[in-house]
Amino acid sequence: MNILCSYKAKWRLKDNPIYVWTECKKLINIKTGREVKKTIKGIKAGYWISRKFIPFFELRNLIEVIPMIEVPF
Repeated sequence: MNILCSYKAKWRLKDNPIYVWTECKKLINIKTGREVKKTIKGIKAGYWISRKFIPFFELRNLIEVIPMIEVPF
């Protein structure tokens, strides 16, 4: 049985755009289609992105709103 879910992406990483955040604040890897879980390393909370731990306080400088693409038709 297959269950299909669709999310609307709102933010992405500037240097690695395959990681996007949805409107419901879930981090999803677009390449694999999997959700990335929040983790704790020591006393810092964050995400493991591309085998590198990025804490929440550093993410503010690394994310951007996904720009809207205008189509000619």
